[in-house]
Formats: sequence, C-alpha cells, structure tokens
Amino acid sequence: MKYCQRCVYPGNAAPGIIFDDMGVCSGCRLIESRREVDWEERERMLREILEESRAMQREKGNPFDCIIPVSGGKDSTFQTWLVKEKYGLNPLLVSYNHTFNTPLGIRNLSNLVEKMDCNLVRFTTAPGSAKRIAEYMLKKVGDVTWHYHAGIMTFPIRAAIQYDVPLIIWGEEGFSELVGMHNVDDFVEFTKKKRQEHSMRGFEPEDLLEEADCPLTEYDLAPFFYPSDEALERLDIRGIYLSNFIPWNARKQTEFIIEKLGFETAQFRERTFNIYDKLDDVHANGLHDYLKYLKFGYGRTTDDAATEVRHGRMAREQAIEMVAKYDHVRPSDMDIFLKAVGMIEDEFMKIIEPMRDPAIWAKDENGEWYVKDSVVNHLDDTGVDAVRVPLIKDARPFIRTPEKTSAHAQKAGEQNEYVIL
Repeated sequence: MKYCQRCVYPGNAAPGIIFDDMGVCSGCRLIESRREVDWEERERMLREILEESRAMQREKGNPFDCIIPVSGGKDSTFQTWLVKEKYGLNPLLVSYNHTFNTPLGIRNLSNLVEKMDCNLVRFTTAPGSAKRIAEYMLKKVGDVTWHYHAGIMTFPIRAAIQYDVPLIIWGEEGFSELVGMHNVDDFVEFTKKKRQEHSMRGFEPEDLLEEADCPLTEYDLAPFFYPSDEALERLDIRGIYLSNFIPWNARKQTEFIIEKLGFETAQFRERTFNIYDKLDDVHANGLHDYLKYLKFGYGRTTDDAATEVRHGRMAREQAIEMVAKYDHVRPSDMDIFLKAVGMIEDEFMKIIEPMRDPAIWAKDENGEWYVKDSVVNHLDDTGVDAVRVPLIKDARPFIRTPEKTSAHAQKAGEQNEYVIL
C-alpha cells in the first residue's frame, strides 16, 4: 500500500486520494494551497452573500436570515457564533436527532441554544426506526450511521423550504479538508448529487423501498426524502461552506468556543487522541469508525493525525505512533449496537467480511484476517524529510478541557452512554 510521504493517509483512502510526484497526497496539498488564499477577499465575498440574504428575508418579513444545521458539535457551535455574533444575522438552527445521543452531546447542544439565544427546530427519528435502519444499512453498505448522514443532509433542506429560508450555511467541506477532493478555487456548494453520492452511499430512500428484502417502511424513512426540484428552484435554495470563505482551523475554533461559550470536550477517547471531535453521538467515533478500519485498514486516528501533521502541530513520526496505538481498537459502543439490534459479534463480522478491501486485508493459514501493510511500516520512506511541514512553536497535538468549562463532571466512558433525547 502506498502512503503519503507527508501525513499518514493510505492510497485506498475513501472516497479517493491521489499522490503527486513527491509522494504527497491531495489532502496535504489542499491544506498547503490554502496558505496562498486571499482570505480578506474571501470574507468580503461572504459578507456580500450574508447581507444579500438578510436584505431579502427582511423584505419578505421573514425573521430568519439563514439556516445553520447544528448538532451541538464544535463546528456547528462555531458556525452559530460566527454568523450571529460577528456578522449579525438571525439564524434558525436546525438539528436532526438520530437518537443515539451522548449526554455530552445533549449538554453541548443545549448550551449552544442557551448561550447564543437561538431558535432551534429539531426532528427526532423514531428510536425503532433508527435501529432498523442501522441494522439494514450495516448489511447493505457496512454503515450503522447511514440515517445520521441522511438526516443531517436532508432535514435542513426540508426546513429551509418549510420556513422559507433559502440560505443554508454549512461549516467545512469535509472531503476537501481530508483528501483534497476539491480545489480551493472550486467554491464547491451543497448539492443533492453530492449528498447522495457520499453521505447517502448512493441510496435515496426511494431506492431502499424498492429493494425486495427491505424491512423498512416509508414511515421509517420519512425524514430522508429530498424536496422536489420544483420546490428547490422556487425558493432558490443555496448551501455554502464557510471553509471556502474563512481560514478554517477546527482546533483554533474549538479552543475559542471553549473559552467563549463553555463548550465541553471529552476526557478521553477509545479510538483517537482527539478529544474535541465527534462528541454528540455514540457511534460516530466508535463503531462507525471501526467499520472503516475493518473495511479499509485505517480509522479516525489516521484522519485526526493527518490533520495535525498538515497544520504543523504533530510530527509524522508521532502521527504514526498514534495510528499504531488507536486505529485497530475495538470500541465499547459496539456492544450498545449489538444489544440494540439483537446481534452477536460473529454475525456482525461475517456481514463485514465481503466488504474488506483486498488491497489491505488478507487471511492467514488459520483463516484469521490480518492487515497486509500499515503506515507503521513506512516510517522512514525515502523522501519523507523533503516534504515535511515545519512544526509550529509550542505545538500540541490535542487540547484539554479547562477546569472552568467543566460545569458538569464527566465520568470515564460517558461518551458511550446511550440516551434518546
């Protein structure tokens, strides 16, 4: 397997990555190219978009200037502060509740609404529907969080039409930040096609209902039906990403909202060193990410470590050490899922077996799966030193929660508790 000479990404990284002649991946080059962007000009463009939306909404007599999809996580908390406090808009917060919540996530969402004094519209999927969808999509595409992504990427658009608010403001364009899917000059925006191909794994709810063996009903899938083209065109819906207009830096932004709004981080994580990302749901940083490892041989620590390297907060050697420590770990929240859907672990593993990437996985003489290669084996590849990102002064790979933000004491393992609301 080929690995990036600068960060830790493998050649089979999903949804796709490429390497240049120096062995540096497209994700690293994307972050590097952002240093040359005229961010003052980009912010001017953002202000024009926001002012136009506010003027249009005021003319209509609509109190909401834009919609911000929120979960209570670090990104949506920062988005809300930026849009309301810095730019002076009145956002309508919209949230999809997948039901597999953590107490920490619920606290952060409640804190966001209270501190920012915003209106929130939240759709809660039926808990039984969530379990049925998770089990079915595990078998179909190897994903227990399909309904998370489907809801997050559909309900805000439905709300935009219901409340007559054409502008939807997202945070980072994730695939650009991770694997460099788009260039900085593409100004990629949210589209149904982008949502379907990536967040929905290629499946609309209508497609699932046509499957002969599908146990799901229209009621189960109700939140995920996308509005008609006519409705979208009538309102002229537009979804922009803030990372196209500001120098997006999740670490700095998280430190800011900890100080400004009392955002809470985790105290520890099972599958990564990062304690401030993916805090609001039980499975995203655990079982969902473990499935990625079981299929492709790498996990969230690879994502997090690559980000730290690209921003000069971690040396590649330390990043590889983190990958070796965390990426393979079986998450305890797997037990929550297995109990919820009435499945044993052997059955779970058999479902995933045909989905393993043969470029990285193989069976030994005893029929046990093993990883054929790892970035750990590429510590001293030729050319690594030539493409290093210099470490910033006083670089730290992660943050700790200041005492003053810990209004609610967290016990170990709390992120793996399961609460519906």
